[in-house]
Amino acid sequence: MLYYFFNGITNTQQYIAIAFLLAFVVCFIFLKLKLPFLPKDKGRAFAVNGEVSKGKIRGAGLIMISTFVLCSVFLLPITKEIICYDILIFLEMLSGYLDDASDTPWSDYKKGFIDFIICLIISVVFVCNNSTEIMIFDYEIHVHPVLYIVLSTALLWIGINVTNCSDGVDGLCGSLSIISLLSISLIFFSQIGEQYTVYSFILIGVLIAYLCFNANPSSQLMGDAGSRAVGLIIVLIILKSSHPISYLFLSAILLLDGIAGLIKIFLKRFLKIEVLKNIRTPIHDEMRKNHNWSDTQVLVRFCIIQVFISAIYFIICA
Repeated sequence: MLYYFFNGITNTQQYIAIAFLLAFVVCFIFLKLKLPFLPKDKGRAFAVNGEVSKGKIRGAGLIMISTFVLCSVFLLPITKEIICYDILIFLEMLSGYLDDASDTPWSDYKKGFIDFIICLIISVVFVCNNSTEIMIFDYEIHVHPVLYIVLSTALLWIGINVTNCSDGVDGLCGSLSIISLLSISLIFFSQIGEQYTVYSFILIGVLIAYLCFNANPSSQLMGDAGSRAVGLIIVLIILKSSHPISYLFLSAILLLDGIAGLIKIFLKRFLKIEVLKNIRTPIHDEMRKNHNWSDTQVLVRFCIIQVFISAIYFIICA
């Protein structure tokens, strides 16, 4: 594979840059083709400005995640662990794509169950190949493998769904995901190692290519095919850092934007408790509808806040 070719002629930084550029170029070319089998958005009845998206290409995540998986196979050493992750990430993308392409949207229960199974298998694969020691700032804690599987499955599931929730403003999901991935890679480079730093930068390259078509006004949307898989990858790399608590900081805006809606739906559906009645969720809809922020203001302000949170976390951990 290309990994063994480049490994002898480049240093780590050069190889990371090559992986980033190749992923960007390949993804950009295929997105530019506007492949005819990609579904079109039907508009979202309950989303702010949802009608604006009607008719745009939806499901571009099929191209994005396929590019990510292919680049991973060719640019990283072949290990059973990485191959397992690539297969499961592809399956997560495929479930989202089939939902995007379906005339009748899949139920929350169906999507949630598929997410749970994929997250559970990833957690088992992770525990079979990695230590279950975690760091909470400077304190090392041993977590029993079974408990680790339970907790990591929950974190992966949350990551999928909050990232999916952020995909309602042009450029928002992609931009916040890039900031999160860059933060994780820079702060925890020594923990995640060269291979998973390359893994991270392959996804960054794919996301930047996507933003070329998703900047306001967008022509393409990643849909569930992209956002759900992206959320899965972010949490996977967080787990590789052995600092799972860092997700609260390095993906803080993704988490805050989506978690309120998940809590609101869960309490109403299962406990018949209504909370946050006067607040629209995701939070980006609250800012647009009730605080008159434009899409650009939401994007820029959310990204600025995330950069500041990441910088503060870096100072604390340095």
